[in-house]
Amino acid sequence: MLGRALTSTAWGMIADRIGRKPVIILSIISTLLFNTLFGLSVNYWMAIATRFLLGSLNGLLGPIRAYAVEVCRTEHQAIGLTLVSTSWAIGLIIGPAIGGYLAQPVEKYPKLFPANSIFGRFPYFLPCLCVSFFCLVILISCIWLPETLHKHKLHKTEDQGIEDFAEQQNSSTTNKSLLKNWPLMSSIILFCVTSFDDMAYTEIFSLWAESDKKYGGLGFSSEDVGQVLAVTGASILLYQTFVYPRIVKVLGPVNASRIAAILSMVLLFTYPPMTHLSKPWLSVVVNIASMLKNNLVVTVVTCSFILQNNSVPQEQRATANGLATTLMSFFKAFAPAGAGIVFSWAQKRQHAFLFPGDQMVFFLLDIVIFVELIWTFKPFLAIPEQIPRS
Repeated sequence: MLGRALTSTAWGMIADRIGRKPVIILSIISTLLFNTLFGLSVNYWMAIATRFLLGSLNGLLGPIRAYAVEVCRTEHQAIGLTLVSTSWAIGLIIGPAIGGYLAQPVEKYPKLFPANSIFGRFPYFLPCLCVSFFCLVILISCIWLPETLHKHKLHKTEDQGIEDFAEQQNSSTTNKSLLKNWPLMSSIILFCVTSFDDMAYTEIFSLWAESDKKYGGLGFSSEDVGQVLAVTGASILLYQTFVYPRIVKVLGPVNASRIAAILSMVLLFTYPPMTHLSKPWLSVVVNIASMLKNNLVVTVVTCSFILQNNSVPQEQRATANGLATTLMSFFKAFAPAGAGIVFSWAQKRQHAFLFPGDQMVFFLLDIVIFVELIWTFKPFLAIPEQIPRS
């Protein structure tokens, strides 16, 4: 995450200069290489170094979001950006499964993997090797990937004056500093606050679910929590593909974000009473709540993607998305530590008069979402005018 935070903006600038496709290909090659080396790590510092290099030399996120907008017609841009989020949801399902089933294969499948093989010496190499093989397949498929930078040009019109005016407008927008572009920066701040909420919630949910009921938790096992997260990931896949595009088409990205934030606040107030439910109903209710919460977060995140990409012209789009990734990475880096500290503090005040234990945790999460809601209104969030692609 630190490596990604340090280089995402630079990768976006490179993608705006030389094109989306070269950066995507270089990023996949670096993922293939350093993911394989991570599985072959012989000590802790080699593992840390390979992960840092994997993050810093991977510039996918910014160019991919720009690409998703540019490869679609205007009316289909929302579903293009939802596919970016959907791919993350697929990763949440498949990734942990690959790690869980293929890590330490000598112990799990002794007949297939002898102890004196490379998988005996490097017990986590097999899942890394599978992911690297997947990257190789994707790398080969990039041969047929079309470039989108500078693909959309203004066609010559009979009214040359209109064309000259449009070019002047585009030129002045392009020369404008991204940091002074308030519609862009305000949507990035919304994205960062939502990402902080998402990461903090994810950290707290796992700790809360596995805590004993006498501490205000659910008493779940790690397998129960994994099952909830897998079901949630599958629901995000379905929601982003079939439901979200229709919602944003009717409500627009700003109204959809406001409604999602309000519903998230209401939903979090229902979490503490869940500890009083019996086992069969508890699993059902927790799964439903987890699906709703994560899909509401994804709604705001994807809406912020739309606002960001509509705030800049094409020649600045990858840089803008890279800047958003940089700032988001810093927020996500601090969220787990902060959430863990708050959760530990809340555990010690189970009998407090005001918001005891887990109630305080979810109340503080609600405050973060309230800030997120306030930010969707003027003057905090500036609504961008649709900027021409070229």
